[in-house]
Amino acid sequence: MGRTEKIARSIVQAIVNTQRAKKRPSNLLALLLSLLSTIFALYRLALRKVRPADFANLRRKHWGVSDDAYITSFQPHEAETKDEPLKAIGDMGFSGSTFYSTADQRYLVKSVPRHSEHSFFSQDLLTPYVEYMATHRRSCLVRIYDFFAASGASLGRVLRSAPSHHIVMENIMYGREMAKKRGEAQWESWDLKPTSYFYPERDIAGGALTSEATKNKLADEFHDKIILRREQANDFFSSLEADTKFLAEHNAVDYSLFLVRMRAYKQAVNSMSSTAESNMGRRDSPLAPPSPPTWNTGVASVDGKYIFRASILDFFWAKHKIQPRFMTLLINIWNLLIYHHGPMSITTTPDEYRARFLKLCKGIVEIKDD
Repeated sequence: MGRTEKIARSIVQAIVNTQRAKKRPSNLLALLLSLLSTIFALYRLALRKVRPADFANLRRKHWGVSDDAYITSFQPHEAETKDEPLKAIGDMGFSGSTFYSTADQRYLVKSVPRHSEHSFFSQDLLTPYVEYMATHRRSCLVRIYDFFAASGASLGRVLRSAPSHHIVMENIMYGREMAKKRGEAQWESWDLKPTSYFYPERDIAGGALTSEATKNKLADEFHDKIILRREQANDFFSSLEADTKFLAEHNAVDYSLFLVRMRAYKQAVNSMSSTAESNMGRRDSPLAPPSPPTWNTGVASVDGKYIFRASILDFFWAKHKIQPRFMTLLINIWNLLIYHHGPMSITTTPDEYRARFLKLCKGIVEIKDD
């Protein structure tokens, strides 16, 4: 069993074991072996849930996800299958994070290896996030369903051979595999953030010092428009303004808008309302509530060509943490002594980043009045 599979199993165990009584070692030898296994674990770290009651409350009362349905997504669908409940989907971006998807595609698990990021979420943002998401039902902030931290001393934590923290979040690409099986057009996605900032990988020596693979991890650009009615656009902008105000108040920068576009087949458009109605009674959907349409579940463009989903991701980079402060100092020295490129997206102020982010989001929308 490889590294990624062992990490995945530690996550699954932390989730599934919350529904079961953990078996205690039956004798002293078994207890000793269990302790040694934990201490010398390199990849399969013992994980604990952080603030489980708060996340359970969000899942049950505000997002309509039952405990049983949530646990089921982290278990094999069929007893005879040998597939793992979590599948690695690779390294995405510069953060060093690894991603897993549940077999049913409903949830993503993202590692949060940087201390500055997981400490910001646990110490500064967690309580405000829980309160905000409970009172802003139409928020575009990604829904976080669980937060895990390594428990106890282990070799893997010391050597950093496995991430010590993970989040479980919604997957707004849910349904893509089913669409592919039906022979529908490939879904498209963009990870959008302001590109006018200084990116060393792109801007130093014209990008000649960096590989194309590295540069491809920079923010995408959406060269099209989301055509919305004025009411839809105002609702979208209102949510984005409230969400980014919340993030700015807590010093977060460098977040992105993850945008998904799928082709709206005629039968899909005609069945959207009936599907929503049929799902109203379902309490197991990670994309609840299905009606009225939200940016989590899908908003149809006015021209009838596409259905869009959108979510704000990666809001764990906070200006007051040590690593961001150090990076800000380095960029300020660079701009002073070498060449003035301006700030990076990770070294600018929260209010300035918010302004550019909102300008980007409003720039990809075209309003069509009735």
